[in-house]
Amino acid sequence: MGDNKSSDSLWHGRFAGGPAESLMAYTVSLPFDRQLWEVDVQGSKAHVRGLGRAGVLSPDEVESVLNALEVVHQEFSDGLFQFRDGDEDIHTAVERRVTEIAGDAGSRLHTARSRNDQVATDLRLWTKQAIAEVASGVVNLQRVLLDRARQAGDAYLPGYTHLQRAQPVMLAHHLLAHAWSLHRDFDRLVDAHRRLDVSPLGAGALAGTSIEIDPALTAEDLGFAAVFTNSLDAVSDRDFVAETLFDLSLIGIHLSRIGEEWVLWTSDEFGFARLDDAYATGSSMLPQKKNADIAELARGKSGRLIGNLTGLLATLKALPLAYNRDLQEDKEPLFDSVEHTVLALAAIAGMIGTAEFDTDQMAAAADAELLVSTDLAEHLVRNGIPFRQAHAQVGQLVRRHLSGEGQLRDLAMTEIGPECAAYFERGGATKMRTSPGGAGPSPVAVQITAFTEKLSESVARLKELG
Repeated sequence: MGDNKSSDSLWHGRFAGGPAESLMAYTVSLPFDRQLWEVDVQGSKAHVRGLGRAGVLSPDEVESVLNALEVVHQEFSDGLFQFRDGDEDIHTAVERRVTEIAGDAGSRLHTARSRNDQVATDLRLWTKQAIAEVASGVVNLQRVLLDRARQAGDAYLPGYTHLQRAQPVMLAHHLLAHAWSLHRDFDRLVDAHRRLDVSPLGAGALAGTSIEIDPALTAEDLGFAAVFTNSLDAVSDRDFVAETLFDLSLIGIHLSRIGEEWVLWTSDEFGFARLDDAYATGSSMLPQKKNADIAELARGKSGRLIGNLTGLLATLKALPLAYNRDLQEDKEPLFDSVEHTVLALAAIAGMIGTAEFDTDQMAAAADAELLVSTDLAEHLVRNGIPFRQAHAQVGQLVRRHLSGEGQLRDLAMTEIGPECAAYFERGGATKMRTSPGGAGPSPVAVQITAFTEKLSESVARLKELG
C-alpha cells in the first residue's frame, strides 16, 4: 500500500495523526472485500432513498448521490474504478468516489449508517446471491444424476458395505442415492436463505440512530423479507455465515464421497467407468495414465471447506456484543467456500455426465455367487424358517463353498431346493429387491418418477431464490 497518512481516515477527527503503515497493512480488507462492490452500491442506493424519505437529503441531493452511485457501478462494471491510498475497504472506496462525484451531497451518504450495519447488509445481500448460485449448481448435478439413472436401464452393480461386496443394486439406484443426499443439501440452502433474509440496515454502529429513518422500508427496497428487531444482534450476527459454511461443508463431504467412488470405479481394479478425455488428466512421466483429478480434488477440497467452517466458529465463539473487528474474518472463508463449491459442482456434473459405464464389468462383479446369500436366507424365511436359523444355514453353505466343497449354487440347490437356481442367473438377485425404496427394477422405476417430481419442485423453489 501507499502512504495512507496522506488521506483522511473515517475517524481522523478524533486522532491527532494518521494511522501507521503497519496498522493499515494489518487491518485492510480491500484485497478481499472488494468483491462486495455491487451489493455495497445496491445497499447505498437504498440508504440514500431512505435518507430522502427522512428529509435528510433533498430530492436534488438524492438524485445527485444516486447518479454518483450509478457512475461508480458503471466504473466497476467496466473495470475502470480506481482505488486510492486510504481506501481501507470497499465501503470507504465507494463512499470516497461518490463524494468526489457528488460533492457535499455525497459526503452525506453515511448519515444514519455505520460500517457495522453496512457490512452486515452487504454480506447478507451477497450471501443470498451466493446461495442461489450454489443451489443452482446442486440442482444441475441432480439433473445429471437423474439423466444417467434413466440411461442406465437395467444395469446393475455390487452394492457395498465396509467396501466389500454386499448385494446387487441397480446402477440407477446407486446414482439416485447421491441425488437424494444432494436434495437434502438443497433444502438446507433454501432454509439458510430464508433465515438470513433479514435486513440489518438501520441498526447503526450498535444502537440505531436519532435520525428518523425507516429500516422496514429500506429492507423492502433491498428485497429483504424482514427487518431486524434488535440493533445489537443485527450488527453482530454472523450465524448466517456459519450456517452457510456448514451447508457448503456438507455439500463438500457429499461430493467427496462421490469423488472417492469415482476414483475407485475408474481404476483397473474396479473398471466400472471410464472418464471422458475432457474430464481427466494425464501424467508428465507415465504415458499410460488417465487420472480422475476432479474426483480427487473433490475429496481433497472437502477438508478446505471444513476448515473454513471450523475457523469461523472459533472466531465467533467468545465475542461480546456488539461488533468486533474479529468479524472481518467472516468474508474470506465464505468467499472461498462458495467459489470452490460452485467449481466442484460444475466439474463433477461434467465428469459424470460424460463418463462411460462398463455395465458388463459391473454385472460380472454383481453376479458373484456370494452376493446371493441373503436371498437364499430370505427364501428359507418365506418357507417358514426363522431368520436367524436361515442365516446360520446359509452361512454354513458359504463356509463349505469357501472350503472347496463345491459351488454355492450347487450346494444351495441340493440343500435348499432346485428353485434356488433362479437366484444365480444373470441379474437374478437384483430382481429380488422388490420392497419400496429398494434397489431392484420395480422400486427403482417408482423412485425415478418420484425424484423427477422432486427435482421439478426444486427448480421452482430455485426461481424463488432469484
